Amino acid sequence: MGKAVNLIKLSVGTESVEGLQAWHANKRAQTKDGLPRHVTRMWPKRAAEILNGGSIYWVIKGEVLCRQNVLRLDEVIGADGIRRCAIVLAPDIIRVSPALRRPFQGWRYLEATDAPPDLRADRTGETALPTELNRALAEIGVL
Repeated sequence: MGKAVNLIKLSVGTESVEGLQAWHANKRAQTKDGLPRHVTRMWPKRAAEILNGGSIYWVIKGEVLCRQNVLRLDEVIGADGIRRCAIVLAPDIIRVSPALRRPFQGWRYLEATDAPPDLRADRTGETALPTELNRALAEIGVL
């Protein structure tokens, strides 16, 4: 079995992990079987690696805060007739150690070695550091 690779994506318009959860509860953001999905224009060339245990890491307000396991990639044909990729996700959102990320367009591949670690189960209810403090700590090499 080969190695897994992840995706990283900005969650545009989302203010918090709870906001992402609320969006995924919306029927427009779900597959017919009720799973959350993200529809994108580009089909990943490394699909086999993503489907080998990969996740999508969500950047919210400049920080990677959570991830979701990728279950499958579905073909979606838009009203305009263009083929798109629906990244179908596990409903569970896993919080990760916050990591700063500059804005970018679309999604990017994220190697497992570069992915922020999951928060321990006993830390998931903690309030995240304010972005400004997190950024300052990262700049001096503490995070």
